[in-house]
Amino acid sequence: MSGFVVRPEPVRVEGLTHLHTGKVRDLYSTSDGLLVMVASDRISAYDWVLPTEIPGKGRILTQLSLWWFERLGDLVPNHVVSDVPPEGAPADWAGRTLVCRPLEMVPVECVARGHLAGSGLAEYRDDGTVCGVPLPDGLTDGSLLPAPVFTPAVKAEVGEHDENVSFDAVASVHGTALASELRDITLRLYERGREIAADRGVILADTKFEFGRGQDGSLVLGDEVLTPDSSRYWPADEWVPGKPQPSFDKQVLRDWLTSDASGWDRASETPPPALPDHVVERTLDRYTEIHRRLTGEAPSL
Repeated sequence: MSGFVVRPEPVRVEGLTHLHTGKVRDLYSTSDGLLVMVASDRISAYDWVLPTEIPGKGRILTQLSLWWFERLGDLVPNHVVSDVPPEGAPADWAGRTLVCRPLEMVPVECVARGHLAGSGLAEYRDDGTVCGVPLPDGLTDGSLLPAPVFTPAVKAEVGEHDENVSFDAVASVHGTALASELRDITLRLYERGREIAADRGVILADTKFEFGRGQDGSLVLGDEVLTPDSSRYWPADEWVPGKPQPSFDKQVLRDWLTSDASGWDRASETPPPALPDHVVERTLDRYTEIHRRLTGEAPSL
């Protein structure tokens, strides 16, 4: 059992229809057919949406996505129409809202990996592969791969694990042409992101993208992009293969949840506890720092 510790009630806004409450974002539709994505301050770990929010996190994710969309726009169009909340929206939506054109989403998490970590490391240790892609012997936690690899996953419902799948599995469901298009644009976007991050002293170890079809049938980049919720960022000057890397994400709270201090048994069906203030502050510091390192500016909270 997992999911939300407490599922929030959606905010009701005249003229908007609530469509979905996700782990982090709430999705609405407008009367003229646009979508409104509102990034909350919720945070998840180990398939649970935690009872404690990280104040300002939603604005950091939104600002970083907008910053990256600008830098990737020549490679693929994106779904953003505006970052101005609709009329009548709560004041708190400012800075955390994206108004987007609707897409027919492709139900594949398009993951690119340039380093070995996370679920990719676990599979490599078992089989010497990642999503069926053979890798050289002798790699370890954090190793740089010979070349970036496309390692797709099938998106799961809230509370369930995304399932890593092979390129062939994607092709068998969606056709080789679309699978190849997803792979190629994913790797091009990752290479651009990795180059920009490297110029700022940051390693983009891996990331995931989501795509949909626009009205003309072309692929369009949707959802968030290259945020610390969808990407693994490491400080380049602290990268040492062979051990877990310090990361600009929610690893601080993951470590606390699995420590004796939390009193939580991850293997049980008991929901995780509230986060103490010092864990909230340190987690927000990591999100703030990656925004500053990438953009050169502190986020507007």
